[in-house]
Amino acid sequence: MSVRILAIGRKHEGWVSEGIERYEKRLRKPFDTKWQLLPHSSRDGEAARAEESERVLAKVGRDEFLVLLDERGRNVDSPALSGALQGALERGRPVTLVIGGAYGVDDAVRSRADFVWSLSKLVFPHQLVRLIVAEQLYRAQEIAAGRPYHHV
Repeated sequence: MSVRILAIGRKHEGWVSEGIERYEKRLRKPFDTKWQLLPHSSRDGEAARAEESERVLAKVGRDEFLVLLDERGRNVDSPALSGALQGALERGRPVTLVIGGAYGVDDAVRSRADFVWSLSKLVFPHQLVRLIVAEQLYRAQEIAAGRPYHHV
């Protein structure tokens, strides 16, 4: 079992790939990651949001613990995130994180999510969010294992 990240958009930019690889080299089961990039919609606004949300939901199984990244979600600290992920993994639920497109996701994805996570009240570029997520997964792994990467 691995943590899967569904992200709307193009492949990682070079600087993002380098950063993600830095953390992915350190990730171990069950926190190792598999990226699945879904294409942007060619539509705009609500039509794009609906199309991309449909694509996301088609990729998510019933038993998966779905974490949606959304600026309107819960702002938690790293130990709480680690606990939520570790708890799902210990219950045998595959974990999938969703990074929506430029227009976000619709209410169907939001209501399917088991956990809606806000990195901040700020909005970040999707490429940067990918890097932050990779680092936070590594941090969650280290917290769960009781290793000293995370300083309180």
